[in-house]
Amino acid sequence: MRAALSDYRIVLAAPQWQTLLLDPDGLVDEVYPAAGLEPLRWAGPRPALAVNLHGRGPQSHRLLGSLRPHASIAFGCVEADIPGPTWWPDEHERERWCRLVRTCLVVDADPDDVALVPPPVRPRVTDAVIVHPGAAYRSRQWAPECFGELVAALRADGHRIVVTGTERERPLAVQVASRAGLPDDAILAGRTRIDELAALVSAARLVVSGDTGVAHLAGAYRTPSVTLFGPTPPRLWGPPIAGPHTVIWHGPGDGDPWADTTDSALARVSVEEVLDAARGRLTSAF
Repeated sequence: MRAALSDYRIVLAAPQWQTLLLDPDGLVDEVYPAAGLEPLRWAGPRPALAVNLHGRGPQSHRLLGSLRPHASIAFGCVEADIPGPTWWPDEHERERWCRLVRTCLVVDADPDDVALVPPPVRPRVTDAVIVHPGAAYRSRQWAPECFGELVAALRADGHRIVVTGTERERPLAVQVASRAGLPDDAILAGRTRIDELAALVSAARLVVSGDTGVAHLAGAYRTPSVTLFGPTPPRLWGPPIAGPHTVIWHGPGDGDPWADTTDSALARVSVEEVLDAARGRLTSAF
């Protein structure tokens, strides 16, 4: 979008914390604080163009329509009376939005061009193996005892391990760390802002996680990673193929990404295969 609209001031309606990731690249000129599909109380001038990079509508289409933009770009939605390209449910997420931009703005958009500039904060540690056991939903979360066994084996190999997560995920991180005998200072869950976590990922030797945000950060910083997929297949959310990334998936599983129990495909992932993949990535990093 920046390439196609170089003369425009680009405002991103998104949670304010995303500014910490986007500022170093100058990708947007301003972040307008927004949460989900809550009404936008935009006090600025009427937008020349509104672009829906949130979903297929109709709710998100109508939300941007409330700003009365002079023009809109979005996937076609009959309910919202919005014309546009057809939404394909079986399309990779990155390719989906690049196709929208390519089609409507007539500009090159490479779905593997995901590189971000690391934030200007000093990482807590460098060259560590990051293990991120949490996920937004239980369906995408590998068993903590499996993570604990993995961490213990990698620690025995001589690698420095840190366990990350949100404040809500700190008990899970403590459980994983205690199973592996890690000291308290290795538990960084709840102790990092998003830019500090991003800096940590950018300076790591390896990231091991489920299908969650930290895996996408690894893709953005080309940090070697091993990502465990469950209800959502990697063909829809997987990392760039050309990057130093390994995906493990034994699907199809239950197929419910919002379930409160571990997806059956994820439950079939063994510690041995994750450990082999991690060791492979760590060896190739030299």
